[in-house]
Amino acid sequence: MPKSAKKPFIDVLSGERQTIPPVWMMRQAGRYLPEYREVRAKAGGFLDLCFNPELAAEVTLQPIRRFGFDAAIIFSDILVIPYALGRSVRFEVGEGPRLEPLDDPAKVATLAPRADLGKLQPVFDALKIVRGALAPEVALIGFCGAPWTVATYMVAGHGTPDQAPARMMAYRHPEAFSKIIDVLVDSSIEYLLAQLAAGADALQIFDTWAGVLPPTEFARWSTEPTRRIVEGVRAKVPDAKIVGFPRGAGALLPAYVEATGVNGVSIDWTAEPAFIRERVQSKVAVQGNLDPLVLITGGAALDGAVDDVLANFAQGRLIFNLGHGIQPETPIAHVEQMIKRVRG
Repeated sequence: MPKSAKKPFIDVLSGERQTIPPVWMMRQAGRYLPEYREVRAKAGGFLDLCFNPELAAEVTLQPIRRFGFDAAIIFSDILVIPYALGRSVRFEVGEGPRLEPLDDPAKVATLAPRADLGKLQPVFDALKIVRGALAPEVALIGFCGAPWTVATYMVAGHGTPDQAPARMMAYRHPEAFSKIIDVLVDSSIEYLLAQLAAGADALQIFDTWAGVLPPTEFARWSTEPTRRIVEGVRAKVPDAKIVGFPRGAGALLPAYVEATGVNGVSIDWTAEPAFIRERVQSKVAVQGNLDPLVLITGGAALDGAVDDVLANFAQGRLIFNLGHGIQPETPIAHVEQMIKRVRG
């Protein structure tokens, strides 16, 4: 498909406001879809699905076929980078990811200096399949986890409510923690560049756990590594379109946008609208920020919440999305209701 075709999602990131904002959803290829659950059962384990190019491409395309979203995001996971670094990564049903913890400096010393991108070739193959199948106006998004968020899983060996293990390590052993971050920065740059080469039109950097950091640590462990990734990608692809998602950043967002150079920023549903309009959307595109729980609720509550997002942000550059990923129990009819409301 020609990359030159007009893509509303890319146009917004390039500086053009769209009368009807482009719309997609984080985790749109997932468990709320019966067709996804069928493929998932066929694939075996979660990583087996991520690393099967045909099946990963199929689940990436499912929500596009069903809902006509303006962007597809490649089906993968933020923890493929630790896997490519030679770490043990597995997903336990109902418990989430399990990794071998890097919880002291001696263990950090065993970390490979760079990812083996050959291990991630299935992701690039899936991107090529999806690019060939998408209509020219639909954007294809590649992604990675931000170094801070990926490091939180690597240090603890699993998800925790407040990521205390990584926060403690960053305070106690800043040099060892910096080594993890540096390896993740370099590996993420290479990974994102390979995704662009395979057909991605834009990139998103997910910093799901940015909001647990105090301001000084946020600048050091969230903003600065993201800035280095953006700079590293643009050194090779100067016009690369990149969206940052430092979830829970709140008042720290303007400084994040300024320092990182992202083209757009995803905001969660707790963001204060006037602040975002004046301090963030005046500089970059904003993506968000419907509460995933109101999407489960549906009805008048959903209509009102969609209208609020449009009233707050549609006069500027907006990509309509959720404030985080769609929940598995979300009714499909409510997604249809949301899209109809956005597109009016």
